[in-house]
Amino acid sequence: MRLVDKVLTNRLSWPIIGLILLFAFNGIYGEGFFHIEVMNGYLYGTIIDIINQGSKVMLLAIGMTLVIATGGIDLSVGSIMAVAGSIGALLVNESPDLSFGLVIIIALIATTIIGLINGVLVSYIGLQPFVATLIMMVTARGIALLITNGFIYTFEHEEFVFLGNGHFLMLPFTLTIVLIMALITLFITRKTAVGVFIESVGDNERASRFAGISTRKVKLMVYGFSGFCAGIAGLVATSNIKAADTIKLGEAMELDAIFAVVVGGTSLTGGKFSIIGSIIGAFLIQTLTTTMYFLGVPPEITTVPKAIVIILVCLMQSEKFRKKVVSVVKRSNA
Repeated sequence: MRLVDKVLTNRLSWPIIGLILLFAFNGIYGEGFFHIEVMNGYLYGTIIDIINQGSKVMLLAIGMTLVIATGGIDLSVGSIMAVAGSIGALLVNESPDLSFGLVIIIALIATTIIGLINGVLVSYIGLQPFVATLIMMVTARGIALLITNGFIYTFEHEEFVFLGNGHFLMLPFTLTIVLIMALITLFITRKTAVGVFIESVGDNERASRFAGISTRKVKLMVYGFSGFCAGIAGLVATSNIKAADTIKLGEAMELDAIFAVVVGGTSLTGGKFSIIGSIIGAFLIQTLTTTMYFLGVPPEITTVPKAIVIILVCLMQSEKFRKKVVSVVKRSNA
């Protein structure tokens, strides 16, 4: 019973249970869902596609986790993705002699600066995170359109294409990017005092200030990091389609990132966070989306079952809700 109680009270258990149920459903109704084959030395299959397509939400979720852990939110990440993609596509087209490494650095510096501006608006100007990042969501999308003059920049740059479509150790290279970012973030937040500072600010900002923590710098850092992660996701998304569509790129992806973080066990009120939980949450959401497509559900309807699953997982993470369910079950059995 103690083991069962530990499992039920662990926030990470519910997204994992949700994944298991989704896999079981697809094992019964999704013909070929688990089929994986080797072609030209690389692994292909629906599960591999989920990993590849879900990598963008995973990258966004890594940055979003730290922002939400401080009690904030970042609605601008989808638009920041468009900025990164437009800069990358513009540079490889207009400056072919520029090394691709430098292209990546320029794009990520730009998106990190945008993230830092969000941090300044929230921590120094005093705007509500929702308002500040909503303003930036509109502004960054406009910047992306300005960079490309409203055109869709296409490219066939070998290194750029590899970023989102290449393979490493038979698996999509995007998985390697996610793993590297996750490991770096876990090291910084769990092996240094940074993670404690972030959780402290989210739990009680006023007490954190009295304890000598620079809450403004902590918030500035997490918003800048969120912009950095969004920049990587934007470059990956641009590479996937070999074009910078500044109108559609990253559209509504901030919602998936927030859902992934919440489903992964990080509370919107701030405090304790889980990077691994957020990645599992992103994988759950992408698996659910793919399942809907697999069943022939129209794209405009997929948001409904996605919302239902997210609500159920979040409810099961609530201790109060679980206690009410248990009490109802006990009464019915009495």
